[in-house]
Amino acid sequence: MLFDILKSRRSIRKFQNKEVEKEKIDVILKSALLSPSSRSIRPWQFIAVTDAVLIRQLSLCRGPASQFLSGAPLAIVVLADKTSSDAWIEDTSIAATIIQLTVQDLDLGSCWIQVRERFHTEQETAGDYIREVLEIPEQYRVECMIAIGYPAEEKKPYEESTLLYQKLHYNKF
Repeated sequence: MLFDILKSRRSIRKFQNKEVEKEKIDVILKSALLSPSSRSIRPWQFIAVTDAVLIRQLSLCRGPASQFLSGAPLAIVVLADKTSSDAWIEDTSIAATIIQLTVQDLDLGSCWIQVRERFHTEQETAGDYIREVLEIPEQYRVECMIAIGYPAEEKKPYEESTLLYQKLHYNKF
């Protein structure tokens, strides 16, 4: 049940030294392609990175905030053609969420690494750094990367009793 997947999905930053099977990567990527988008424009693109050298380079995009990526066997870079849709940020965010839910359903772990509006250095954005590393054309913008692998840490599922029910409203605020 999707509700159970949502309760058990936690951000995983430590991964086993074990490859993610090609079959699972294919399911994750096909799931991303099923993501809804504004007016069905589908401005998103996905780069699955399994090369350890490239993953290490990508892990440097945001200093300490992204270094844990170097321990992941798989990174998916979520990007979009910013010229094709005014809702590219929303569309890529939805796709990234679909990726994370699919990963959880496959008994893998994941963690979102925010890229858009973040910096590699004072002079260079994290997105520009990633575009250079992965040879991404100029019109594309990176929203995020998802670190994926077999978890090497265990986190308890969320408990319904701890949900922030005060943030729920019916009919009016």
